[in-house]
Amino acid sequence: MEKTSSLPDVASTPGVYSKPLSKRVFNTLKAILSHLILAVGSVFFVVPLIFMLSTSLKATRQIAMFPPELIPNPVIWLNYPDVFIYAPFQRYLLNTIFIIVPTVFGATVVSALAAYAFARMRAPGKNFIFMVLLATMMLPGVVTMIPTYILFAKLGWIGSFKPLIVPALFGNAFFIFLMRQFFTTIPKELEDAALIDGCSRWTIFWTIILPLAKPIMATVTIFAFMNGWNEYFGPLIYLAEKSQYTLALGLQVFVGQHSTEWGLMMAASTMMVAPVIILFFFTQKQFVQGITLTGLKG
Repeated sequence: MEKTSSLPDVASTPGVYSKPLSKRVFNTLKAILSHLILAVGSVFFVVPLIFMLSTSLKATRQIAMFPPELIPNPVIWLNYPDVFIYAPFQRYLLNTIFIIVPTVFGATVVSALAAYAFARMRAPGKNFIFMVLLATMMLPGVVTMIPTYILFAKLGWIGSFKPLIVPALFGNAFFIFLMRQFFTTIPKELEDAALIDGCSRWTIFWTIILPLAKPIMATVTIFAFMNGWNEYFGPLIYLAEKSQYTLALGLQVFVGQHSTEWGLMMAASTMMVAPVIILFFFTQKQFVQGITLTGLKG
């Protein structure tokens, strides 16, 4: 007597093999469509940069040509050294670095200390203080601009770099919030084990927390560098002498004086944008990872 199997005939069952195949096709089409949309969207960001770089390497007669030529012929490299002849950009660069270094230090180290305290330590009123800290992020800069200026004027800091450096040394509310969100994702068992082994809070912070927080530290560093590099209103308000100007302020003055010399203007703009692009190019993996792990989505 033959045994009849109760299992269905897979080969004759419709849709058994077609479902995985259709799913793979759907995922492939979805990936192609996503990359196509990203490629089209990137055109709006890449084309102006290419045009700026191309114009910075052209002579004035080439820039005025219509239709415009994308590839310079001949390539005029003198526009870049000429920028330093018409304006002291090397001085502007030193001033900017002098401001950015303590700004990045305050954004990373000081903000990390405050964020770790909010994330791990127990203290009465800690949550209330954190809410007050977050409330400061809701105030527009124009609201606090005049009171802050009056405060620095009373201290005699107007006309110096102190208003641009000292506040940054006390951390940043947004960076503290960002790091605090990241620190809460680190398993608390690591700290408990270190405390049992006799480690202090300082040792735990420097040897355990910070090495694990490299993605968010890189993210905050990029944000702080970009904010300091592109800062315009702060130097405009507090700096008085041209010898104190930063790159952003010096570039604006340069554009106002040489607005008809497109080659020089585009060369100066290219040198202003290049460091930020290079920094993000080498740290984009850590930047995206830091944003993703904090749960902060746009």
